[in-house]
Amino acid sequence: MIDLSILLQIVWTGLAASTYAVLFTVAFSLVLKVVKVWNFAQAGIMGLSFYLMYAMHTWLGLPLLASVGIGLVGTIAVSVLMDIYGLQTLRARNSPNLTFFIFTLVVSEFMAYLLAMIFGTEPVALTRSIMSKVNIFHGIVISNWDLQAVAVTGTLLSLLYFFIARSRDGQFMAAVADNPELSRLYGINVKRAYFITFVIAAVLVTAGMYLFGSRASIIPNTPLQMMLFAVISTLLGGMGRIFNAALAAVGLSLIQGLSILVIPSQWQGLILYVFLFVTILFFPQGVNLQKFRQLIAIGKKQ
Repeated sequence: MIDLSILLQIVWTGLAASTYAVLFTVAFSLVLKVVKVWNFAQAGIMGLSFYLMYAMHTWLGLPLLASVGIGLVGTIAVSVLMDIYGLQTLRARNSPNLTFFIFTLVVSEFMAYLLAMIFGTEPVALTRSIMSKVNIFHGIVISNWDLQAVAVTGTLLSLLYFFIARSRDGQFMAAVADNPELSRLYGINVKRAYFITFVIAAVLVTAGMYLFGSRASIIPNTPLQMMLFAVISTLLGGMGRIFNAALAAVGLSLIQGLSILVIPSQWQGLILYVFLFVTILFFPQGVNLQKFRQLIAIGKKQ
């Protein structure tokens, strides 16, 4: 019989650990929804964001907050330049979707190799110590990092929701996501919508890498592994359903955390590949939560 306090601890730890995964997933899903590109270059941009912050803080000795700010500016710049000089060039040539996929993948691999050449392949963390002060709440260990991660993620997702739902640019992004050609006819600046999309994605990526880098160490290839999680969550949530993808990321994190009760830790990575196969085969359009609720309601009536 599993002790309830242990089960609650695993659930809380899984929720806290899902925060940066949620940010990476939402960034990936948002670009896919608006720009219609499977942006695997995000993995390289994630690595760049982290190592910019690391270099500013560790090598130059700047305060952590200033390092995060510089990392954010660099991440935004690279993301926007990739769109302007890469994706927009391919669009002008009417390149097939496969070309976009290959381009983003090549950008990601190039950045990973470049970062490995500059920073080496030894694991490094954003801060000198990844330990955080902890508090005990009804037998559950809650660290200051946990509280910070939940607060940062909740705030960013709330701001994104209200931006998309209430702002003029957010509504234009939604229109471009539905039909870019029709949006142009109505006078919407499609390039501006793409620009804002990549800026938002860069903010989410930088915040996610800050949270991850202040909790664990990484090597240049680590972001590629984290991208797999974002892709699976996006598929499960359904392409174009950004916040469903975020919920899928939380669910996957909880399943990974709880699986340690039955699967040895060295096999944890296998779970993601199992989910990837299952998702592609059985949920190519994502999990339909509304249909699931209807089935539950029918079951209750019976």
